[in-house]
Amino acid sequence: MRIIPSVKVRSLILAAAFSAGLGFGTHASAQTYLIDLNSKMVTALDTLGSGRNIPEDINDAGQVTGYFFPDPRMAQAFITGPDGMGMRDLGSLGGTYAAAHGINNAGQVVGVSETDDVARAFITGPNGMDMRDLGTYRGSSSASGINYAGQVVGSSLTPGNKTPHAFITGPDGIGVRDLGTLGGSSSYANDINDTGQVAGSSLTAEGNKSHAFITGPNGMGMRDLGTLGGESFASGINEAGQVTGNADITGGGRHAFITGPDGMGMRDLGTLGGSHSEASGINDAGQVVGFSFTAGGARLAFITGPNGAGMMDLNSLVDLPPGIILTAATGINNSGQVIAIGGMGTIPAIPEPEISALFLAGLALVGFMARRRKMGGKTYRFEIRNGMGAIPSRNTTAGQAFLHWAADKRFVAIGVTPLVVTF
Repeated sequence: MRIIPSVKVRSLILAAAFSAGLGFGTHASAQTYLIDLNSKMVTALDTLGSGRNIPEDINDAGQVTGYFFPDPRMAQAFITGPDGMGMRDLGSLGGTYAAAHGINNAGQVVGVSETDDVARAFITGPNGMDMRDLGTYRGSSSASGINYAGQVVGSSLTPGNKTPHAFITGPDGIGVRDLGTLGGSSSYANDINDTGQVAGSSLTAEGNKSHAFITGPNGMGMRDLGTLGGESFASGINEAGQVTGNADITGGGRHAFITGPDGMGMRDLGTLGGSHSEASGINDAGQVVGFSFTAGGARLAFITGPNGAGMMDLNSLVDLPPGIILTAATGINNSGQVIAIGGMGTIPAIPEPEISALFLAGLALVGFMARRRKMGGKTYRFEIRNGMGAIPSRNTTAGQAFLHWAADKRFVAIGVTPLVVTF
């Protein structure tokens, strides 16, 4: 039994673990930083609520979006002004939680929000104003990326289908089209460039394994990007069609990768000495950011040179306050700015958490919602079945939802016997 979370879901799981005290880390002083590579200056972002926030994306003006924790049991989406200045709550679609995952250069933000009964993909107007439901297929959905024209990608339950498919919209988030799969039951779109090329991951028909994919312009023609010996997962794409993500390597471990233009040729980016690295973002020069473990087990933020050349410890390139260590970089723009998470000391090494630990983390995510609602007498179910993780919408029937408070991307379980936990 194996659960494989993607980049953004992994950050949400870790955030949940910190809040729930599951022992994944002791990094209570975690802080979000904006790094200017030109001046080497490091600026701590403002905070809202409890002070914990998770940055997910940054545009070329330096506007940052992500989610913060007003208290340990809920999350809310945020946007900043240019150069990371100020932080504003984006609100929700009527429920008590929301998480933002992508932003374009107009400041339009996309993500997922609770409504009265389900989790739904959202889009905002410029500068994060006026959140609205994307109007995806009935049921749970989540948006992950947006381009300059406002074309949005994400994943949604499809009519008559109990598993999620990747989707793309037209400009300004209007209209939804199913992108299909690579032959398997499910697919997940993670990012989109300005020509409408989409990068994501899909289960395949052969062995029901996850492979990274790219499409042509406007989401046409999904193509398998291959692997480095196991499974692969795409997290970002730039204007040239270079895709970055993570892939299992022959012999064990998982490494960040980059492709050439138009997704041609997958190349291993290596690590900072350990067995595990993950890529979170890429800019138009092909610079990739993410995190890697060292030979000694420390988790550090990394950045590469153009076209993925030469993975470097981001900490060694900037002027940090005394004692601060950057443990993960989550986004990079075309203006030489990086967003990263750091704090006093390091996060313990967890390159491949055991299934039991990840399952508990998933339950902690469910607990963000379920504990608040338990007094209302509602029933909520967490299920893993048929290659999918499931998180409940209100009054969910077993098997009718997929992992969705954390469904900014995916949380795939392969070959798992049905398991339902009622709160």
